[in-house]
Amino acid sequence: MTSVNASLETAGGRSRWPPEVLALLACVAFTLLYLAFGWSGWGPPAAEESLIGEASRWCERVSPGLFREPVNALSNLGFIVAGILMFRMLARDRPEQWRLNQFYGLTPVAVLYAGATVWLGPGSMLMHGTHTFWGAWADNLSMVMYIVIPWLINVAEMGRWSARRLFTVYAVLMTAYGIGYAMWGPKMGINLELFPLSIVFWGISEVLYRFWSPRARWLSGFSGLLIAAAFGIMPWEMLAEPAEYWWVILFWVPALLSSAPPRGRRVYVPWNFIGVATFMTAYAIWLTGRPSHAFCQPDSWIQAHGIWHMMCAFATFCFFKFLRTERRVETPSPA
Repeated sequence: MTSVNASLETAGGRSRWPPEVLALLACVAFTLLYLAFGWSGWGPPAAEESLIGEASRWCERVSPGLFREPVNALSNLGFIVAGILMFRMLARDRPEQWRLNQFYGLTPVAVLYAGATVWLGPGSMLMHGTHTFWGAWADNLSMVMYIVIPWLINVAEMGRWSARRLFTVYAVLMTAYGIGYAMWGPKMGINLELFPLSIVFWGISEVLYRFWSPRARWLSGFSGLLIAAAFGIMPWEMLAEPAEYWWVILFWVPALLSSAPPRGRRVYVPWNFIGVATFMTAYAIWLTGRPSHAFCQPDSWIQAHGIWHMMCAFATFCFFKFLRTERRVETPSPA
């Protein structure tokens, strides 16, 4: 297993800085840049944002200060804390643990996951803090940079990809999404939002990872319909508006990429179930964080969207712990 654990070793008799310290310093640098650019104001807001003094799209009243939505912006510190805790755990894994799976030690995949978790904080903060188009771009890009990782890890294993291929596909997807969003908006001009689609891909690929068989491989796309229904998009709605929901055909992409059974098994209790339950509960709370909802209190220090951020940060940590449960098996069975 390719690893960068050597970064923990001494060089020239001097110890290198722990990765969690480097992550924290990067966040401090971001904070200083944020303050420097925001001191004179952020300029005109994006077209979809509310004016100062009005309730924002996410309920909280828009402020004229450095943070247009103070609670919704600062609640993103949860992602930074979660990511730094991941780096701390990875850096303290013992050498004999490094071969357990790719989420032990500072492997490239583990570093990518922890780094993307940290970046969720500043990315979302730029949107809720600045109300600018480029802030919204950074927010959406950070979400996609995280959510793509789990399903790519799954299909990379079942497709027997090399680490280089995994990172190349990841880089191409992120570059295409970043450019597409900047030019045509979140649906990239083709009525396709990569973040919710990746949630479905993650669920489908996890079903395949657990129950892979030639038959299950081609039936797996139907599990995407159940996942979409859990978020309120019913199959009959998709059938009624095929142009709106054309991307349903992509639910079979994980099957196309997963030509072989995984060589490992994961333990789903407790961490995966806690992570899923936390995220779904957070999503239910997220739905209440709109100005039109009866629960919206624009001037409250308790904001539904801020709770969503904190709970999602905890969910990323739960999924990190879940991915660390994987162990190789001698002869993987299809069920």
